[in-house]
Amino acid sequence: MEKQSRRGLLKNAAKAAAVATGGMMLGTAAEAQTSGKLEKKSYPVKTNADVAPGAAPLFSSAVSFGNLLFLAGVGAHFKGTVEEHTKHVLDELEKTLVGAGSSMEKVLKVNVYLNDINDWAKMNTVYGGRWGSIPPVRTTIAPAGGIPGNSLVEIDLIAYI
Repeated sequence: MEKQSRRGLLKNAAKAAAVATGGMMLGTAAEAQTSGKLEKKSYPVKTNADVAPGAAPLFSSAVSFGNLLFLAGVGAHFKGTVEEHTKHVLDELEKTLVGAGSSMEKVLKVNVYLNDINDWAKMNTVYGGRWGSIPPVRTTIAPAGGIPGNSLVEIDLIAYI
């Protein structure tokens, strides 16, 4: 058996993964540069009121690269229950996903930030059933300092287009 270089093994593994996933792989950086197919793209969600006119925003709300879509954390900045906040956040995320050409069923990874970890079960009553037959992987934490803006829940995610 011929000995392959590490690079050759990685290329073959990437090709096999692309075949196994129906070509849904991002490819290599060299392929991206030569094909021109992969690009970083921003999706407008809404203006950031905290940004002065003419100033650059601190972050993008939604960015894609190839077929991967990254959505920044969305919170609910109104008085309400954790269930109301969770529904609002999931609805806003879904709007952004659809606007970028994706959907809740195409979400791969979710991070949930709870202001109070004791709200975990209540948040789950609204969270469940929103993701299709295969829910995304998820991490749920309650940051020590809470969530900015007094939201009871904040969610960010990664999806594919």
